Amino acid sequence: MDMDILKHNRIAWDKQVESENIWTVPVDHETIEKARLGEFSLLLTPRIPVPMSWFGELKGKKVLCLASGGGQQGPVLSAAGAQVTVFDNSPNQLKQDEFVAKRENLDLKLVQGDMRDLSIFKDETFDLIFHPVSNLFVDDINKVWKEAYRVLKKNGRMLSGFCNPVLFIYDYNAWESNQEFITKYKIPYSDIEQLPKDELKKRIDDQDPLEFGHSLDDQIGGQIKVGFSIHGFYEDMFGREFLDDYLPTFISTLAIK
Repeated sequence: MDMDILKHNRIAWDKQVESENIWTVPVDHETIEKARLGEFSLLLTPRIPVPMSWFGELKGKKVLCLASGGGQQGPVLSAAGAQVTVFDNSPNQLKQDEFVAKRENLDLKLVQGDMRDLSIFKDETFDLIFHPVSNLFVDDINKVWKEAYRVLKKNGRMLSGFCNPVLFIYDYNAWESNQEFITKYKIPYSDIEQLPKDELKKRIDDQDPLEFGHSLDDQIGGQIKVGFSIHGFYEDMFGREFLDDYLPTFISTLAIK
């Protein structure tokens, strides 16, 4: 199907903000006040907080929150002393960051764009990239890793969260209707290429985000191939995902340039 995925997912995530998806709800004043004192906790994946050692020194550091709008991570990192740029495809997600910045008198730079194209930024601009689960909404994550590597300074850090591709191989309809585990799709997965036409049409008509299930070779190996070394790793669960009783379905990595 020939369609503009970036545009569709932009509209879809604008809609997610309107429906108050959990990842679009801005942090409260108390959270910002604690962050100003150096007390904060952030998520790359649904439940397990990022180890504080992964951040390193934040005060005065240039941080890129990559595909990380929603008024959550960016404002907290700014309150903790970093110079933060929030980059996201959804204008409504960026408005959540703008709302917190104005409420808390924070200096946030907000940029709308495609996570695969960071050409607006010069080489070696940032000390740290915070990239929570979001690359399932683009088709080619190797472009994301290549651009992230380029805009990071030497010894810069990239903190990333992403899906275990096993999430994408099952028929969700079979599980929801009969509690059956039926493997149906292959990795790499694409809603556009593998969903039945009627299901895809419904997702498009309902303005639901379209997703891509990337291989671990691209998720982890892709970071290494562009020059990163992996210095941290942990797995996480959704908390309400049908595979949670069997294995973790999310992964976080700390990569260093």
